[in-house]
Amino acid sequence: MKDLQDNRRRFIKNSVNTAAGLMMMPALSKEVLASVKSQPAQETPAQYPAPRIRFSVIGINHGHIYGQVEAVTRGGGELVSFYAKEADLAAAFVKRYPNVKQAASEAEVLNDKSVQLILSSGIPDERAPLGVRVMKSGKDYMVDKPGVTSLEQLAQVRKVQKETKRIYSIMYSERLENRATVRAAELIKEGAIGKVVQTIGLGPHRMNGNTRPEWFFDKKRFGGIICDIASHQFDQFLFFTGSTKAEIVASQVGNVNHPQYPGFEDFGDTVLKGNGGAGYIRVDWFTPDGLKSWGDGRLTVLGTEGYIEIRKNIDIAGREGGNHLFLVNKETQYIDCSNVELPYGRQLVDDVLNRTETAMSQEHCFLATELALKAQKKATDVTVLS
Repeated sequence: MKDLQDNRRRFIKNSVNTAAGLMMMPALSKEVLASVKSQPAQETPAQYPAPRIRFSVIGINHGHIYGQVEAVTRGGGELVSFYAKEADLAAAFVKRYPNVKQAASEAEVLNDKSVQLILSSGIPDERAPLGVRVMKSGKDYMVDKPGVTSLEQLAQVRKVQKETKRIYSIMYSERLENRATVRAAELIKEGAIGKVVQTIGLGPHRMNGNTRPEWFFDKKRFGGIICDIASHQFDQFLFFTGSTKAEIVASQVGNVNHPQYPGFEDFGDTVLKGNGGAGYIRVDWFTPDGLKSWGDGRLTVLGTEGYIEIRKNIDIAGREGGNHLFLVNKETQYIDCSNVELPYGRQLVDDVLNRTETAMSQEHCFLATELALKAQKKATDVTVLS
């Protein structure tokens, strides 16, 4: 128990209280990093619009919650309360948001009729059951990925969402909160590369095993590597190919280099095809310490008249920062996307108010998760043949 508590404290220290730790978290935008590093916690950035909805947080087991809060606040939401079972995690959240009410229980938050939206980055296998309770309470739900960890959970979530008509939004931040990816969508819509043929999504991550909580290494809790970090790539495949139906051609997973964590997976990849194009996905936990980012995340979108490559977090041995986009058609262009608007938070708040699906259709949200879960379930062992 003491080791678990020590690991959690190190995780909080690395992921919340320092800008260097925050750089490890893909859901956090540059604005979040800047505000944590240079602004007093009680100050609200001037660019935030007047609040249009009230929202709360339940479950803060992953630092992605700070990016989620940032997105909704940027879109016109007011954070009014939170609940976390863990005292140390709650203390870190209070330090970041000292004026937000700390609820005594989950029920206190769910029973607050003034709150319209609940955010969560709880332990992965607890996220879907919480989402069911949230929707049944008459509130909308925005959850960190993976938003669901089993096909059985997905069936229940779909059933309750259909009955309640509430929003169940999974924050696929590698698309929704990456400026270069947002710009790529605009370019493709304008016809810059013709008809999309294939997406290639690469999601490498740095391990930092000594800072991770115990559940991080338990496949039953995080759902497996494809279910977890590859969910981003399934979302991007569906979005950029325009596929509304898809199937898994092949998938494989394995624990290649972490025998000390027998319930863990450090590599996974998938080949899939849809009614709008083909896709390849690779994810891993092998980012070396020499890289100045938590991972060299990349997306390539191949079209009939050109292609786009996005280097989400770093241009190795090249330009500083992230959000790099390369467009190749009749010429080769580099496009700096650092000033592109991130519309997801604003669109989600619009959807909460207007009962629309502008941020993401519910079927898209669930299909991306369904594909990740099916790929995880049918994956073969990646062990190299001797």
